[in-house]
Amino acid sequence: MKTSLLATTMLVLASGASAESIGVSIVNFDNNFQTLLRNGISEYADTLDGVDVQVEDAQNDVARQLDQVNNFIASGVDAIIVTLVDSAAAPAISQAATSAGIPLVFVNLEPADLSSMPDNQAYVGSNEIESGTLGAFEACKMLRAAGKAAGAMGYMLMGDLAHQAAVQRTKDVHDVIGTDMCKFISLNDEQSAGWSRDQAQNLMTNWLSTGDIPDVVFANNDEMAIGAIQAMKASGIDMADVVVVGVDATQDALQAMQAGELDVTVFQNAKGQGQGGLDAALALARGEPVEQVIYIPFEAVTPDNMSSFIGMN
Repeated sequence: MKTSLLATTMLVLASGASAESIGVSIVNFDNNFQTLLRNGISEYADTLDGVDVQVEDAQNDVARQLDQVNNFIASGVDAIIVTLVDSAAAPAISQAATSAGIPLVFVNLEPADLSSMPDNQAYVGSNEIESGTLGAFEACKMLRAAGKAAGAMGYMLMGDLAHQAAVQRTKDVHDVIGTDMCKFISLNDEQSAGWSRDQAQNLMTNWLSTGDIPDVVFANNDEMAIGAIQAMKASGIDMADVVVVGVDATQDALQAMQAGELDVTVFQNAKGQGQGGLDAALALARGEPVEQVIYIPFEAVTPDNMSSFIGMN
């Protein structure tokens, strides 16, 4: 549970044992999924006795995040959890923790040096090969069922390309539409909208200004999918005629699915990643064995199974 410094000191004096302190650097508090993940860590910590978590907002700033990690080290935390601003920044963060002898757990965004992490470091996240693949395959099936197997045009909204997840999810879509079953799908354009609903709405508005109406829109996350939907609705497009795909299965996304606007999303378990990250950090701090790569499975979400995911993210 979260405790103040005074409360922690009183606990130490009363019990003779010190609380375990975990420093957490989150890429950006304004990001919807990162907020869910942050809440998952904090709420889980509240159920544990003698666990104190300090959560900081990196505000999408690589230098700020490294400073936060160094501050955690200086304050003597027992372990550190990081959701990376940029996967390429992982080696510097890893080295800082290694030099201080403090366990480190990367959560959600896969570090660039995953295969060479030290023994007291781990990664907890989801296998991004599943995310884009599951969504794109469901879209392909829906398009075929709608009688568009002779040819379907689409657009793709990509996340921040400094993120491994955006790169992999984009590749997943290309891999699926390159198969014999789905090669009838072609992309008119693909651009980054930075995981942002507003940026995606603006980008989709620009695409629609050409007069080309898509059969399918692939988005690397739900926020961008919702932005695209808003742009298409504003242009008078019937959402029943366009297959829209997102990733994360946020509550806003499920509401859009209930409204018949979003067709596919992929459940990424924010709470599961947060809890798994905290469990791994505590185990490493206690010297217990931990798998270095822990995957929390993705699951495809469509109107047929949507009710099972309401309230989960």
